[in-house]
Amino acid sequence: MSENSTPLTEYGWNATLSNTFTALAPPDSAPGRVLRVDRGRCDVAVAEGTVRALSGSDPLCTGDWVAVAELRDSREPEMRTVTSILPRSSSIVRSSASGKSEGQILAANVDTVVIATASDGDVDLGRIERLLALAWEGGATPVVALTKSDAAHYISDTLAEVSAIAPGATVLAVSAETNEGMDVLDAVLDGTVAILGPSGAGKSTLANALLADTTGADRLETGRVRTGDGKGRHTTVTRELIPFSGGRTLIDTPGLRGVGMWNAAEGIDKTFPEIEELIAGCRFSDCAHNSEPGCAVLSALRRGDIDERRLASYRKLQRENAWNAARSDARLQAERTREIKVISRQLKSHYRGRDR
Repeated sequence: MSENSTPLTEYGWNATLSNTFTALAPPDSAPGRVLRVDRGRCDVAVAEGTVRALSGSDPLCTGDWVAVAELRDSREPEMRTVTSILPRSSSIVRSSASGKSEGQILAANVDTVVIATASDGDVDLGRIERLLALAWEGGATPVVALTKSDAAHYISDTLAEVSAIAPGATVLAVSAETNEGMDVLDAVLDGTVAILGPSGAGKSTLANALLADTTGADRLETGRVRTGDGKGRHTTVTRELIPFSGGRTLIDTPGLRGVGMWNAAEGIDKTFPEIEELIAGCRFSDCAHNSEPGCAVLSALRRGDIDERRLASYRKLQRENAWNAARSDARLQAERTREIKVISRQLKSHYRGRDR
């Protein structure tokens, strides 16, 4: 396939993906990237432009690279269908907001995650740590953007406080209104960029500022926060992939009310590296860091080397991650048990038929 500039290459198509597609995709299919998913259908960028397609049997997510084919015998002749999903290079996953024992993919094939946090009010350090764990676990590079810095009090103190709980991540104070820090933010973004954060964090305003050079106008709808509690309205209701300058793509996401851990053990470790380093010095390998003798973590806490809030946050995320993993294991075990019972009934029916 030609690597000349097409609507598909604007969304990140390259020679490596072309080789993967050739090796794995079904015959009579074409490559595409999912721009938006809604109610069993999706918008897909292909070499000729954008098409509508049925999502297929496997769950799709914005950012997925897929194979699409013509839908035969359809009442909608322009409709395509997704026949397969190419392996994901990364995925940002949280525990399902519905409470089911399964993960929910927020974005696929993401290189950079921008964690947007409004700095003109109380900054939730625990939420930032959660989103950092999701980003690290998903295989993306996190960047924390302290938005609305032009309206923030003591922004330098906030910047220092957040930087202390985000080792390994870039932390910036930015303002889409005054352009403060936007050039630095733009410089550290690479590949496919997903913006995550709660409603009212200024995600869409930030996205519009980043897209300005590409679109020349606000691409995404924005809304004011409520004056009573400072919370935002959900102006973004779906995830959408948009190309922007430098051959990059951007995913704006709806505000996240809950950020549950899902198979995020490695991401949690990367978010709390100072605690993980201390754990290696505990006397017992199964130390729970509560009251055990020879606990290096508790010793560091007594010395003031680690913060009590930070340790509590680490413990909370670890417990939550373990609980969701146990629920998932229980669900998988129940599914296997049901499958075994179905197979057993089929075998019994088969042999009873032979004995007659």
